[in-house]
Amino acid sequence: MDVDFIFRVAAIGIIVTVLHQLLVRSGREEQAMMTTLAGLVVVLLMIVNMIGELFTTIKSVFGL
Repeated sequence: MDVDFIFRVAAIGIIVTVLHQLLVRSGREEQAMMTTLAGLVVVLLMIVNMIGELFTTIKSVFGL
């Protein structure tokens, strides 16, 4: 696992948090929730990609 990946996830989390707070304070709670969900989906897709790479590496190590 790369340290760069952890920093990307943290940066997405910070950006989503700031956007969420700005939208909540301006009275747009629904859009704030959608922003949070979009950030969550992006991070989950990144994690699924990393898990796919892990399984590919495991297959190549064991020769399957």
